[in-house]
Formats: sequence, structure tokens, C-alpha cells
Amino acid sequence: MTTAIAYTSGKPHIGNTYEIVLADSIARYKRQEGYDVYFQTGTDEHGQKIELKAEAAGVTPKEYVDKTAGEVKRIWDLMNASYDNFIRTTDEDHEKQVQKIFKRLYDQGDIYKGYYEGMYCTPCESFFTESQLVDGKCPDCGREVQPAQEEAYFFKMSKYADRLIDYINTHPEFIQPVSRKNEMMNNFLLPGLQDLCVSRTSFSWGIPVDFDPKHVVYVWLDALTNYITKIGYDADGNSSDLFKKNWPADLHLIGKDIIRFHTIYWPIFLMALDLPLPKQVFGHPWLLQGDGKMSKSKGNVLYADELVDFFGVDAVRYFVLHEMPFENDGTISWELMVERVNSDLANTLGNLVNRTISMSNKYFGGVVNKTGVEEDVDADLKAVVTGTRDKVAAKMDQLRVADAISEVFTLFKRCNKYIDETMPWALAKDEAKQDRLAEVLYNLVESINIGAELLKSYLPETSAKILAQINGAERDFDDLATFGLRENGLKVTDTPEILFARLDLAEVMKKVEELHPQVTEEAPAREAEADEEVIDIEPKEEISFEDFGKMQFQVGEIIACEKVKKSKKLLCSQVKIGSQVKQIVSGIQKHYTPEEMVGKKVMVLVNLKPAKLAGVLSEGMLLCAEDAEGNLSLMTPEKAMPSGAEIC
Repeated sequence: MTTAIAYTSGKPHIGNTYEIVLADSIARYKRQEGYDVYFQTGTDEHGQKIELKAEAAGVTPKEYVDKTAGEVKRIWDLMNASYDNFIRTTDEDHEKQVQKIFKRLYDQGDIYKGYYEGMYCTPCESFFTESQLVDGKCPDCGREVQPAQEEAYFFKMSKYADRLIDYINTHPEFIQPVSRKNEMMNNFLLPGLQDLCVSRTSFSWGIPVDFDPKHVVYVWLDALTNYITKIGYDADGNSSDLFKKNWPADLHLIGKDIIRFHTIYWPIFLMALDLPLPKQVFGHPWLLQGDGKMSKSKGNVLYADELVDFFGVDAVRYFVLHEMPFENDGTISWELMVERVNSDLANTLGNLVNRTISMSNKYFGGVVNKTGVEEDVDADLKAVVTGTRDKVAAKMDQLRVADAISEVFTLFKRCNKYIDETMPWALAKDEAKQDRLAEVLYNLVESINIGAELLKSYLPETSAKILAQINGAERDFDDLATFGLRENGLKVTDTPEILFARLDLAEVMKKVEELHPQVTEEAPAREAEADEEVIDIEPKEEISFEDFGKMQFQVGEIIACEKVKKSKKLLCSQVKIGSQVKQIVSGIQKHYTPEEMVGKKVMVLVNLKPAKLAGVLSEGMLLCAEDAEGNLSLMTPEKAMPSGAEIC
């Protein structure tokens, strides 16, 4: 499997880094399943943009890319990317093979010399006709284009177009998601392919065409062939055993903005070389900062190493993996990072591990034993825990990584609910229930062990820390659907380590402002927007303070949620308010899934008279905001507040 190779025009931002983390999670998961994985990444180092940036920096292009490629590799390593090979397109063996591939394609009549005249986008290294421009600008990046004309070599794309169309139609898994396939077919292939420019003469920073040295190989033929050159492909027919073993690739993981090059140009190059096509090309969405794609010129760029300094490696990995939908763009911000760290990592996961270890030490000196004293509630916990492996596998088979992580956290949420159901602190007060208490803690430790194993592909450092703290065992993937493999008598650690500390948003933002002063400078402009959407509603009759005082509002924590049978609108939530749990039915199924509800801190009208909705008893009301289109948003506390806190 491969990622796209990072272009060495500058330091990669978190949107670029997302791809390597996504690829790493897939590679680690496949290894855990038992596959022999070969994972390749690297850097794309030629082209006019590099030449211009090097000139501006007063260094040679090679000096420029050496520094930037080193920075890319540093960040990939910082994020714990477990790649097997890192290619640089300035590697001598790659350059030699690109020259041989170019000559072979020329000799067999697929490449010919011609003359190019058109509009050129330097950042995208792409030529366009006038009809392909959008509002006179580059259709890919929206930047200005310049007229260009020069002698060039061209590849006969139309020669292979029908063959590629037939391949895509007979291999529905080749381009994923399906929306990317439809885009390629309807916008490029079916209207007819133009021949592709594959050499340039207007700059020199590239691989020379050895039989016509004033030409350099154009970036896409150079860059795309990295997938085969670095594993030993030889255009003369003497390819290595590594190439024969690993090609065709099972997966090319790329950004959606370069899907055209990987699903049209690259397959056609391979067809011309008489090589099999990769089994799947997945065009992932973008990770956006605020309301748009990250851009240094906009000042809205976040970098992985900065985020790691604030939150740690695994917290950043969790966020970019969990927050990216399968097909749509995701959003990242400092505020969202803090929210996820506090709610998911510190509360749902970290607090679970800490509480379980602390109770094991408090009640049994850290020794965990299975006693066989079971109750009905145990069966549901075990069913969730043992069923998670297959749910994760099903999601990962579809590359729905965010959904796979959510399945693992559903396991952890179920463990937290189990603590509330069994109340170990109450069992500890009764000497006759010591064996039951031991069984409860065994079940929790065993569940955490399985959950930590399933977490290792996504949060490898955290997984290892959890297993070390509970004295857990690494298990074969097949064993992760079996409950009760932990041996009796094993001790948990004496002092649990805090996996993720809760963060104060104000403190984080203060540090961010010191790091990026433009955040505070630009903030007032957002508040002053005159056209910001507002809603006016019909006012109700005034009430007195005494009327208001009759209503009791408190913070509640949703510990369980499910859809109400025979209703398409209702969700039934179990809401922990202080030491009690209330059942509340809400008409918000259109806006929230049960999984999204669990773990949320919400505002609750506690003393509403109980009523039955669709035959289900409701003992309160969750507060929501509603916009003009009827979209609902649960009202949640701005800062961390304990369950039961009064709202006044």
C-alpha cells in the first residue's frame, strides 16, 4: 500500500499529515489481522515550483529539497508512521528507471514530440485549455494561470481510453468512494481524453530525457512511477523479487484533489508498460481549518508538530482519524481538539482505565481474579466487547476508519455504563459480595484489554500504555472475540498513569495566541460581521422569577441511548444526573445517532412531569437550540461541569 508522495515545496501541514496517519492506521490494522504489509511513502521533488522556490531562497534545488524532504520525514516519524520504505524522486535508482520508462514508451510509439500552447498553472504543474478553466483560473486550485508555449513530448492517452473505461466498469472497487469514480468517468473519460504533455523545456529541475537532454520529464510521469521504481521495477525486464511479490498494490491512498492523475494517467501508463493496475485507489477527503482548505497565504495553517506539543501524538492521531468522514471533508480547530481530548480521551477512555485500576488496587491490592459470580448485566457487556472486533473489521474492510474507531469507543462507553450499573463502591461495602465485586473488576479489566488491543492501530502509544498498566497481554486478532482469556492472579499497576489530562480551553487558546498572534488580531472581524445569520422568534408571555424558580435545570451525562421502537423520531437516553439516572425521550433521532449521544454532557429540565412518548416513559427534557431550517443542537456546558451541577 502507498500514500501519495508529499511535494517538497514546503513544510507539510496537518491536512497533508492526515494522509500518512490514515495510511499508517490501515497498515497497522492489516498487520494485526495477520497480513504481510509493505507500506511505502516518500517525497516528490522535481518541477518548476521547486526551482522557483530554491531560487528565491538562494540555494540550489537539490539543497532545497534535501531540507524539505528531511522535514517531511521528521513529521512522518513524529506521528509514528510505520512505513517500510521512503522514496525520494531524486534517488538515483528512481531517476534511472524514469529515463528507461520514458525511452521505452517513446520507442513503442506511445510518446511523440510535438508543440504545446495553452494555459499553465505553476502550483499544480498542469496545463489546461481555455475551456477547462473556471472563471479564467486553474480548475484544480483556483489560482491564476499563465499562457505557455513550448516544444514538448506527449503521451497518446486516447490510445488506452476505451480500455480504461472498460476496466473501471468491470472493476467497481477500483475507484473509491464511488463519487470519485463518477467524477472521473463523467468529467474526463467519457468526454474524451486529450494527449498528455510529459516533458518540459522551460525549466531544468527535473529528470533529463536522456536521448533529448533539453527536455526534462514532466512531473506526473516522474512522480507516479515512484510506486513501482522503489520496489524494484525495471523497464528492461529485470525487475526484483520485491516488485514481483508486491505489485500490483492493494491500495493507493491519495487526496481527492489528485484523483484524476491516479485513476486516469497512472493506469494508462501501467497499461502501456503491460503491468497490472493497483487493486484500489481511495481518494480521501480534505481536513479543513475553519471554513476552508488550509493555505499559508490565508494564515490558517496548522502543523502536526505544533499540535503534538499541545496535545500529544496519539491525541492528534485520534482527532484526524475520528473527525474525518468517509466521503466528506472534516474540520479541525484548536477548540475542537480540546473538546475531543476532554470528552473522548480524558473522560471516556482515560477515566475508565484510571477508575478500574484504582478500584482494583483499593479493594484487592491490585490483584484481578475471575470468581464466576455472574449477573444478567454481565452478558450484555460481554456481547458488546466480543462483538466489537467484527464490527471494526467490517468498517476497516470499507476503509471507514472513523467508524472503526467509533466502534472501539462504543466498547469503552459500554464499560463506563457497566460501572454505573454494577456500582463497585456499593458492592465493596458488603462483605458477602466480595466475589461479585472481584468478578465485576475482572470483567472491566478484560474488556479494557480487548479494547486496548483493538485501539493499537489508531493510538499505538496509548494502547501500549494501557496494556502495561493493567498487566494485559497482546493477543492474536482471532482471540479478540473471546472473553475471559486473562489469567487469574495478575496485578494491575500500583499507580495508574493519567493517559490524557483534561485541558482548560482558555489556557490553550492563550498559548495559541502567543504562538499565532493573528488569531487574536483577526477574531474581532468575525464578531463584527453585519450579515451574520440571526433568528427572531415570536415572544411568549412574560413570567415572574417565581415561575422560573419552579423549573429545575441540571447538567446530565448521557450514559446510554437507543432508538425507540416503532418511532422514526425518538431517542431514549439514560441520563446520569448526580447519583440518579433518569430516562428521557427526545425527538432528535434525525439529528443524532445513539452512538453520538453517549458521553455527552447536556442541559436537562429535571422536574418536568413524567409522560409516555410512543409508549416509553420520559422523566425530563433535554434542552436544544433550533435554527430556521429545523436543525437541532443539544445545549452543552461551555466548560467541564460535573453531572448534577445546577444550571441557574
